[in-house]
Parts: sequence; structure tokens; C-alpha cells
Amino acid sequence: MFIGYFTERPYQDRDSGFFGITGRSNTDLNISNGAYNPKLGAELYNRYLDEKVYAEEMGFDGVMLNEHHSTPFCMGSVLNVEAAILARITKKVKIILAGNVLPLWDDPLFLAESLAEIDMISRGRLVSGWVRGGGRESVSHNAQPPFNWERFQEAHDFVVAAWTRPGPFRWEGEHFNYRYVNPFVRPYQKPHPQMWIPGVVSRNTVEWAARHRYPYIMLATQLEPTKQSFAYYHEVAEREGYESGTQNIGYLFKVHVDETEELAYETGRKFIEGPPNPFLEGNTGNVNPYIQNLPGLTSRTNLLPTGGAQPAGRQVAGAVAPRARGNQGRSYEDQVETKTIITGTPTSVVPKIREVLEELRPGSIFLWDGDGAMTHEDSMRSLKLMGEEVIPAIREMGEELELFSPFERDTATGEPIGEAAAAAAG
Repeated sequence: MFIGYFTERPYQDRDSGFFGITGRSNTDLNISNGAYNPKLGAELYNRYLDEKVYAEEMGFDGVMLNEHHSTPFCMGSVLNVEAAILARITKKVKIILAGNVLPLWDDPLFLAESLAEIDMISRGRLVSGWVRGGGRESVSHNAQPPFNWERFQEAHDFVVAAWTRPGPFRWEGEHFNYRYVNPFVRPYQKPHPQMWIPGVVSRNTVEWAARHRYPYIMLATQLEPTKQSFAYYHEVAEREGYESGTQNIGYLFKVHVDETEELAYETGRKFIEGPPNPFLEGNTGNVNPYIQNLPGLTSRTNLLPTGGAQPAGRQVAGAVAPRARGNQGRSYEDQVETKTIITGTPTSVVPKIREVLEELRPGSIFLWDGDGAMTHEDSMRSLKLMGEEVIPAIREMGEELELFSPFERDTATGEPIGEAAAAAAG
């Protein structure tokens, strides 16, 4: 199986007094960048890069990057810059983009060229993820919500064509038009890097991923709606004429490992409860539902189940369904109870992770750590213990449960690929 590491790179300012004292709102997109400290930001960017390099040393197969805009909750507003740096300073890990917000790109040719260059520098370690983005991104970049889904699909088709079709050629589309397409730098991987689709409970996106036979990565969702989403993926795959498996699905969840149970539990609390007045996601930062669910951005009728009955007219958009995401508005104790957050020593964490693997059967997992109010020291302690004890145990469980990643089984045919194919051939 594939084991990755993720952190959302929050802007942590313990000294600003921006929240609480001044009385200003900490709701998403209501926070001025006038409070931003570039020197602190520089330290944090380098800290998060250092932690990803250490994750590689500790045996993770990949490091995941995400992207958000105009918010301190995630500093990764240009994930391709970070990916390019990691392409050069790491040596083995896959660089997973989760992902580029396709509807924001007015020039997807520039995106295709940028990603191809990253793939070249990394010598074929890029995994290119595509996302539609939420209302935050639409507002920040003046992107029209009703065209979000159309632009996502056409931009995807164009990038694939730019990577695989010999040029020059013309592109006459609904949203993008080019008289001359001939990117001379093309991806290292052939025909192109793997493409994974991160998301939550959007029925349209799950179906689209299954039709394209792309792995779908559920992001910090509760277990039951995650199972239902995976079941829908497998159902669509069957309709499309192929049998999907563990290689087609992945799961991101919060895991913190520490030296004692008490330290792990209290450090894990920092996922959602920071020190006074922090800029941190999941605790004092609130997503504005009106911005996230802009008219035309998502469908009210295509939300997958979220673990509880809701009147059809009251369902929220799949991109931010709070019942499925499993964090907003829920206490730390509740999230620990439902395994939305897993904490403990290696001895206690491994059985909990096994329960998740048995329940969901993902071929790829990402351990989300070092976030919220966690310090660099918190992250490094956890990464060390993961590398020494947790990752080896997960690999054993993956073999026992036959959880194959997209690098071991073809997502379209289920046949062994790469080293797995060589091993199968004897």
C-alpha cells in the first residue's frame, strides 16, 4: 500500500492578538492580510518543507500538498512552487498535489508546462491531483461559480492533450482557445503523471473520477460516509465495465503519535484547540458557509450520503458538507471517539489504524499531522515514531489485507504494475 504524509501548513501567530482581543472576526475571508508577518511566514514555510524532507527520511512513500487562497488557515496558496522545491530537495517520495484548482486557470497551457517541469526535475515523482475548489477560491480569484464544473472538465482535457498529443495543434473549446499548442517540455512519466482526485462527498466528482479510472482520495471524512462514497465509486466502475479495487481509493485522516498516551492526547488536541488567539484551521477559524456554497458552484441534488438523514432541500454542497468532513463544530473528544482523530503511542495507534483500514480498505492512506497549533517539535517527535514503529506495522497490515496502491495495481485493469508486476512474474 501507499503511505503518505500531509499537513495543511497553517499560519501560526501566537503573538498577534488578532483574535479575541481586537474583537475582529476569524471567519474565512474576513481576515485582513495586514496582520501577516513575512518573517514569521518565512520561518513557517521552511519549517514545513523541512518536515516533509524528514518524512521522506522516516520512510513515507509520498508527501501531499494542498492549496487554498486568501486565508491563513492554509499557507499553501501556490502549491506548485512548493512542489518544485520538493522535486529538487527530496529524492524518493512521490509529490502528491491535492491539488491544482483547475477552474481558476485562465491559461491551462501554463499549468501543463509547469507540472511537466516539476515532473522532469523530480525524475517522474509527480502525482497531479485536480480539484474544483470551494467558494473561497472562486471569490479570491474572481472565478464565476456557475462555470466551475465546465471549466474543471475542459481544463483537465486540455492538460491531458498538451501532455500527450504531438504538437502543434489548435484547441477550440467552450472556455479555452489556443491557435498554437506545442509545449516543448513534456512530462518525464509516459504518457503522463498519475492523476488522483481529492474530495469529500460530491457525487458528481466521485462519478467523474470513477469514469476516468482515477483514484479518489477522501479527505478527513467520517468513516460511514467515506464507505458510502467508495461504494458509489465501485458501482460506477462496474457500470463503466471494469472492476475497481483498493488501488482506486485512498483516505486522509488525522494521526498523531507521541511518547506517552497523555502527551499524545494533549498534543492531538492542538489539531483543533490552539493557544490564545492563533491563526489556525479547525479550531478558531470558521469556514463561511455562504461563501463556500455560492449559487451555481455545486449541486444540491448530487450530495452523497453523510451519515444522517437530511431533508433534500437542506443538504449543503458536497465540497463542504460538515457532517462528512468530520471537523467543523465537533469537539476534540467526539473526533477521537469516532477516529476522525487518532492519537496515542505506536502501541495504541496501530490497532486504531487497522480498524480504519479494515473498514475502508484504501490502497493509499495519508497521515495528517503537525497541524493546528502543533509545533515543529511536536511534528518531529511524531514523524520519528511513525518511521520507527508505525509505518512498518502499516506495511505489514497492507500486505495481510491485500491493500494495493495505484503504483502496484493498474487502476483501469487491476493488473500488477511496476515492481508488483515483476514480483508476480517471478
